[in-house]
Amino acid sequence: MVSTTALGAFAPAIAAAKSGGVKKGDVEILVAAQIAEALAVTTYTNIINTSPFFTRLADDDKGYLEAARQEEMSHYLLEEGVTKKRSPFTTFYYPPKMFTDAQTTMSTLVTLEDAFIAAYLVGVRDFSNANLRVTAARIMGIESDHRTLARVLGSDISPTDGGPLETLTGAQGTAESVDPPNNNGYERTLKWTNIKSAVKALTPFASPAAAAKAGFDTTKAYKFEPFTPKLPQPLGEFHSFLG
Repeated sequence: MVSTTALGAFAPAIAAAKSGGVKKGDVEILVAAQIAEALAVTTYTNIINTSPFFTRLADDDKGYLEAARQEEMSHYLLEEGVTKKRSPFTTFYYPPKMFTDAQTTMSTLVTLEDAFIAAYLVGVRDFSNANLRVTAARIMGIESDHRTLARVLGSDISPTDGGPLETLTGAQGTAESVDPPNNNGYERTLKWTNIKSAVKALTPFASPAAAAKAGFDTTKAYKFEPFTPKLPQPLGEFHSFLG
């Protein structure tokens, strides 16, 4: 259960967004972002708690993943504070061997981060006010950090777990060398022109029927478990998150 104290830390940011006038289209984007963040939290949680390769990572690599989990949860709470709605999806599905095979885990993680980046870029384009657009850009920057992080970790996977990984497959659908991990000169939009494209891309992770059609493992469902994050930067920065 997330404490009301943690939610209260975001109150100034939420007020700033509302003062700018949150419109129906804004809420549609924010709810899609909540789905993405709930999925991200669930993914990082299960990598940390269940993936065998995680136990063999260097301590700094473990710290990167643990911090990413905290950041994704803080994004979710911020968005929920504006929409006043929970994510419409709180159970998720993944490809077979998602948390047991490092290649599958890291490629799926890159795929998701690619999608999150593109989704927030839709927000940068389509949000109705500057507060929300700037916030989308700021969150998108963190998702970009996470994508690069996943590609860095690929080469750090132990030989015991099939590493080091030389390529990872992202949302583009093609395997790309992990060297260099920061291989984008500009973030990819995936040619998404509205938030419905993001929702469609995430649907196989959230819908049992879509998951089965995509070849995902529907015998195992993973619940989104909210928590109170340890904020990775001073509260004052979060107070101005939307303004």
